[in-house]
Amino acid sequence: MPRKRIRIDVEDSEGTRYKLDLEGHVTRDKVLKVFELMDLINIEEPEAPNLDSIGAKIWNIVDRNFPLGGFTSSQVLEKYEDEYNEPIKLSIISTYLARFTTKGRTERTRHGREWTYQIIKIRQSQPQRT
Repeated sequence: MPRKRIRIDVEDSEGTRYKLDLEGHVTRDKVLKVFELMDLINIEEPEAPNLDSIGAKIWNIVDRNFPLGGFTSSQVLEKYEDEYNEPIKLSIISTYLARFTTKGRTERTRHGREWTYQIIKIRQSQPQRT
């Protein structure tokens, strides 16, 4: 099993930056504990994402609904249509998920006739102040 690497860069409301690298046997429980820590030090949620493109909408669905577990293009399709009340072809979802994999945002594995995807980078950052 390959070593997993997760980098989390956040900034609190006072401008303090936190950088955390997780490497090795990273489990769901360990990542949830990191998020609990972030909640304890009062890290604010980032502003609402800009959803002016189909790709941004698909990434928003993936990021919010499947941050730690695996998912399929069919699951994303179902969530997309529920969230935005607009039809979309499964091939469009699959194309964007393949692009996310190419860009290093997700990884995919084949299970039977379908690909299963998982987010490989968890990144939360605020714009840098000058």
